[in-house]
Amino acid sequence: MSDSAGRRLTADVLVIGGGPAGAWAAWSAATNGAKVVLADKGFLGSSGATAPGGTNLLYLPSDEEMRKRAVEERMKQGGYLAEPAWIHRVLDQVYTNMELIEQWGYPFVRDENGTPMRDHLHGPEYMSIMRKVVKRAGVKVLDQSPALELLVDEFGVGGARGVSRQDNQTWEVRANAVVIATGGCAFLSNGLGCNVLTGDGYLMAGELGVELSGMEFTRKYAPSPAFGSNTRSRLLGWATYYDHTGQEIVAGRQGDFLAEALLKGPVYAIMNKADTPEKQAFLRKSHAIFFLPYDRAGIDVFNEPFPLTLRYEGTVRGTGGIRIVGDDCSTTVGGLFAAGDAATRERITGSASGGGAFNASWAICSGTWAGKGAAAYALSLRSSAAERELKPAGRYGLGTAPASSVVSSQELIKDIQSQVLPLDINYFRTERGLKLALRQLDEVWKRVNDQAPQNMLEQVRARETAAMTATARWMYTAALSRKESRSGGLHVLAEYPGQDDEQQYRLLVSGLEEIRVRAEKVPESGSDALPTGAAAAPEGVQAG
Repeated sequence: MSDSAGRRLTADVLVIGGGPAGAWAAWSAATNGAKVVLADKGFLGSSGATAPGGTNLLYLPSDEEMRKRAVEERMKQGGYLAEPAWIHRVLDQVYTNMELIEQWGYPFVRDENGTPMRDHLHGPEYMSIMRKVVKRAGVKVLDQSPALELLVDEFGVGGARGVSRQDNQTWEVRANAVVIATGGCAFLSNGLGCNVLTGDGYLMAGELGVELSGMEFTRKYAPSPAFGSNTRSRLLGWATYYDHTGQEIVAGRQGDFLAEALLKGPVYAIMNKADTPEKQAFLRKSHAIFFLPYDRAGIDVFNEPFPLTLRYEGTVRGTGGIRIVGDDCSTTVGGLFAAGDAATRERITGSASGGGAFNASWAICSGTWAGKGAAAYALSLRSSAAERELKPAGRYGLGTAPASSVVSSQELIKDIQSQVLPLDINYFRTERGLKLALRQLDEVWKRVNDQAPQNMLEQVRARETAAMTATARWMYTAALSRKESRSGGLHVLAEYPGQDDEQQYRLLVSGLEEIRVRAEKVPESGSDALPTGAAAAPEGVQAG
């Protein structure tokens, strides 16, 4: 961007992103005394992965034994890379915040005893309430205002710059604290609500030298209609699968059967296990959004075959993201906080997917903590961000190419997707396949500054292209450094089919031109000691 901005605002806290994490962060910062601006790439209340669907929550009553069992199960599923204390924190915070949601008017379904069932939220209604609550708290909301780069000085972050699609102007918000809540990265794979999630926050943080963690745990695809984007697929448990010849496909281990079948040809399903009108009516009532694309296409899913595909969800339902170093979701850069899918979820999910209840609960809790922490940080400073000598930190995909070397963003996106979306590269991971893909992505990275956007839309897309390239390179670098197949299924490497208990550490990646990797010990019972039997980092990975 140029040094001049069309619209200038000053605040204590700037929240970038308007999904659940961003909404909770903005509300939390404002209710803790901060002047807050929230900038969303879309429209706060309707953009992102949560708004178009529904989500479960980690809502458990204050039953010590029940919670202990839930935490133990998640630790096991996540390869023991999570931290019990953080899971308990989430359980406590969700319980509190769901009471708030009900007070704000969310109509929870009640059981026969009149007790509200606070373990599920309907996305559109939930986010509509959050928009009202955020604005009522006094937050200035900038809709359709994607952020492009952070502002920094020697003390840390001091705001951000972006563009406004509504009035075709640039904007600049100066704030002593920034919460990145931009979501994960799904690489424009057309998953429901995910095409605004392109890793923008990862790139902005990476340009400041911030590390990312858990980026190898990104082998996550979701079933979807081959002709649509709806990845809300849990009702497919009622389906029988068939290949293009009509031969039944027998469901196998951990869902791999669907990926294996798709490598051979088209796959179809019929939800013929719901074989009575009563069952069918129950399913329609319980998960209405699942049926929308099929009904629109005139397909009776209970009696007619419908084509399926797998859409890549990357870090949206994976685990990786910006490394956080404090209970308040702070990072290693002064004034910078991360929340939701933009932050790593390893502390509560380990190596298992955070999709569904865990990610939804994490968004609520990390947003609440990050907002409060950002407010405390900003209000502790003596001077306003308006008085700081701030400079833009963006370096990639901002339209600095000479006319002689212009490359289109669409061409680069096609090249990125060709190395990230295919099942035979990213789902069925091999060392050779990942190395070849990483080599191609390194070549794409050399060209991200050869984009020359001619208008605001192209400017946003060019920056997204740089962010997706950086994210893919971090993912594959981390994946090649973890020479095992870790419990949870989000990282499987063919040459190393088993879990190696000596690799009981997290992998941190950083850098853009040259990517660095180091290992971080997983705290156990409040200490930094590795579990018994854990060994040093593998060759080529720096221990830390």
